[in-house]
Amino acid sequence: MLGFFKQISMQRSSWFLLVVSAAALEATALYFQHGMGLVPCVMCIYERLALFAVLGAGLIGLIAPRWLIIRWLALALGLFGAIKGLSLALKHTDYQLNPSPWNQCPIKVDFPSTLPLNEWLPSVFEAGGMCSKVEWQFLGFSMAQWLIVVFGAYILVLGLMLISQFKAIRSKQRDLFR
Repeated sequence: MLGFFKQISMQRSSWFLLVVSAAALEATALYFQHGMGLVPCVMCIYERLALFAVLGAGLIGLIAPRWLIIRWLALALGLFGAIKGLSLALKHTDYQLNPSPWNQCPIKVDFPSTLPLNEWLPSVFEAGGMCSKVEWQFLGFSMAQWLIVVFGAYILVLGLMLISQFKAIRSKQRDLFR
């Protein structure tokens, strides 16, 4: 199994699939915001940023997946984004399931002054909604709960790909006198 994950980590098609899945989720988030008029909360924006890290990891992996340093960099960024996204989605779900005055998310996003994404791209990174309010559900689960599943799947796949990097790939050539 680890050999399979190492093989797919060395193919551009798998990194392209990661880019397509993360881009589709980002496009869905932007559709919810601009098409359906749902105002994102601070946690939604942070989760969106974690998803951009996974997207960036896929783009890095597309560059040269056969180079070990590129794969390690892509896997590290992807796992960082997925783990951070999972922790944010869990906290966001806690805000929704246990709403109270002392269990609230911040009112405004807090980006560093050297990287004010909410000022550079306010249509993507500006928040205005309440974290404890569930505005959308599918099959009885909120968006934050679905993101737990999404980020968990990313962690599982990227984690297996990372572990598989330590597996040696056997050559399929057979020597007659070995």
